[in-house]
Amino acid sequence: MSGPCPFCAVASGEADADVIHSSDNVLAFRDRNPQAPTHILLVPKEHVRSMRELGEDHAEMLAELFATAAHLARTEGIDGGGWRIVANVGADAGQSVDHLHFHLLGGRRMGWPPG
Repeated sequence: MSGPCPFCAVASGEADADVIHSSDNVLAFRDRNPQAPTHILLVPKEHVRSMRELGEDHAEMLAELFATAAHLARTEGIDGGGWRIVANVGADAGQSVDHLHFHLLGGRRMGWPPG
C-alpha cells in the first residue's frame, strides 16, 4: 500500500472511525467491512508496518493490545462463545494496510482452516 497510512489518520483524529477504545498506546475501532457480527481492529498508535518490525521494545504495547482484546471480548459479549484474533503479515497473507493491526472476530461460529 502506498500513500498516507489510514490507521495513523484514525489514531490522529484526521479520519473518522467508530472508536471503542483509546489509550496512549492502543486504539480499537469497528471494522468498516465486518466479517463477523463483532469485528474490531486493534492497532498500535505507533506506526509499525507489520509483525516483521516488532522487537523487544514493543513488548509493553503488545501486552496492552492483547489485554485490550480480552477486555473488549468480554464487554462485547463474545467471550463466552469464543473469539478469534488474527493478524496478517504481508500481501500474500492478506495484509492490505501497512500498519500492524489485529482483527478481533466473534459472535458466530468460526470455521477452520481460516484460509
